[in-house]
Amino acid sequence: MSTQRGPSSRWVVLALVSTVVFMTALDNLVVTTALPSIRSDLSVSLETLVWVLNGYTLSFAAMILLGAALGDRYGRRRVFMWGIAAFTAASVVAALSTTIGGLVAARAAQGVGAAVILPVGLTLVGEAFPDRNRGLAFGIWSGVNGLGVAVGPLVGGAVVEASSWPFVFWLNLPVGIGAFLACLWTLPPKSGTARHLDVPGVTLVAVGLAGALLALTAVPDAGWGSSRVLVPLAAGGAALIAFGAWERRAHEPVLPRRFFTIPAFTSINVVNVAMYFGTFGSIFLLVPFLQTVQGHTPVSAGLRLLPWTLMPMFVSPLAGIACDRYGPRRPVAAGLVLLAAAFAGFAYVVPDDPSFAMLMAPSILGGAGMGLIFPASAVTVLGAVGPGEEGRASGALNALREVGGALGVAGLATVFLLSGGGMTPDAYADGLTPALVVAAAVIAACIPATRRLPGAGPQERTEKPQAQA
Repeated sequence: MSTQRGPSSRWVVLALVSTVVFMTALDNLVVTTALPSIRSDLSVSLETLVWVLNGYTLSFAAMILLGAALGDRYGRRRVFMWGIAAFTAASVVAALSTTIGGLVAARAAQGVGAAVILPVGLTLVGEAFPDRNRGLAFGIWSGVNGLGVAVGPLVGGAVVEASSWPFVFWLNLPVGIGAFLACLWTLPPKSGTARHLDVPGVTLVAVGLAGALLALTAVPDAGWGSSRVLVPLAAGGAALIAFGAWERRAHEPVLPRRFFTIPAFTSINVVNVAMYFGTFGSIFLLVPFLQTVQGHTPVSAGLRLLPWTLMPMFVSPLAGIACDRYGPRRPVAAGLVLLAAAFAGFAYVVPDDPSFAMLMAPSILGGAGMGLIFPASAVTVLGAVGPGEEGRASGALNALREVGGALGVAGLATVFLLSGGGMTPDAYADGLTPALVVAAAVIAACIPATRRLPGAGPQERTEKPQAQA
């Protein structure tokens, strides 16, 4: 069957994939406003409750390269449907959970489903838009993804107020079933490659990422010298070293080293690690500032950062059009400038007990910067690799983003503590301001890397490697 798609069918593919991605993005944070109800109903401590969030994040990051590899090996429609089925089934289990252990396990299973959906979905969009309007398609996809993250806490709060926390997960059932059935007549049946699945590679990288991220997420509470940090960090580091050694001799590696010899591929991944470092680390510190220091409720604090999380929905489609016309170099460079300005702006206003109006400008700048970078990243990564390798390239991008976010939380929390940060207004500002300055500096340091990105739209192509047989 031909893989060429007509003008209307490709947009249907984009709508379907974006709907599924919205569902997974929504669930990333939808439970945040439901956590107090979950804690009360299941009678758990705050330390245990955090795993309702961490279980999803850790399994997602650890399994995303496997999800991408499965799509390349067994066919993207088939594996995308596997991901939808797993995510939907896990949502049902989460809704029916009566113990915290069952809920955390279900959330981890949701993360595995999302780890399949995201890289395979991105590749499906790339296949549907091989040339014309590719940047616009990725811009729409990024905007919908950003919208899911932005409205997640608000949707969760509304659902809990109207009913109870299990309905946060029941919402996924009709969407998942509808999307699964729509895949049957929307996505083209296409077999996978004959490529051998690198089981040792995906196992080692999953263990390595899980250990490293588990350690980094414990740093703000336990400190770098705690066994809660050192033990998983050592185990994860050993697994990642073994992964690197294995990949050097693997016949069909899950993450080919030659990807990182491609200037555009390496540069855009560096940019994304820095973006997630600054964004995740800053939000981790800004939310307690708004709640604990300024006294806002969780919903009120979320509303004050809503301009940041909503901006990608509006900016990403426009950035995608700019990528189609000018290439990704200009949007990425502009996005980094805006992000650096946003973090510097937050650092400037934090000591003055800022009002919502004072936070508005840096929030808009930060959201616009991310909105510029998201579609350009997809265009660059999928355009840099050879045929049949788009899934693995997409998986690498998303895995490194998660690593960057975890490094940002650990790194900026460390800066906060070393700068005398505390929970009084003055002490919190003393620690938060230098942490935000570090975030701005890390982002700004990556601006020169954009010179290695394609800069002339379709006329300036990234030199692609040949896919291994």
